[in-house]
Amino acid sequence: MFKPITSSLIALAVAATLAGCAKKEDAAAPAAAPAAATPTMPAGETHPAPKAPAADVDLTGIAKADGGKTVAEVFAEKDALAGQPVTFRGKVVKTNPDIMGKNWLHVRDGSGEEGTNDLTVTTAPGTMPAVGDTVLVTGTVTLNKDFGMGYAYDVLIEDAQVTVEPAAQ
Repeated sequence: MFKPITSSLIALAVAATLAGCAKKEDAAAPAAAPAAATPTMPAGETHPAPKAPAADVDLTGIAKADGGKTVAEVFAEKDALAGQPVTFRGKVVKTNPDIMGKNWLHVRDGSGEEGTNDLTVTTAPGTMPAVGDTVLVTGTVTLNKDFGMGYAYDVLIEDAQVTVEPAAQ
């Protein structure tokens, strides 16, 4: 009896920690769901990326990584890149430390349109770049990753090595 309730509470705690990545509220939805219910997003919807870079991060002048891709190119070539390592450079626009044993970053480089301009990156726990840092990211492209509770990603860069680059002088 306690196992389903405990699982639900853990899932809700993860969802609360990822605040800012929360799904849209439906005005017609009931105010509270039963404790045993598992919230889901409507069919066809995925985890939304931030609408605008956090803290007005300046994305101008970000050079493409040598031999790497832009954020928009990763989205455009996602099917060919699935399961492959990819390298790109961008600026951190959002961070969520130590969720499900990983750090979570949103990285942008100024390329792409809404929906293809923000890559979510997971890293091992440890040093976390700050919002506004320019980073070089190398990680594996994963497609259609669904963690449940409305957290699904069309493109996710997993288990990445993230190097903070020195600020331009």
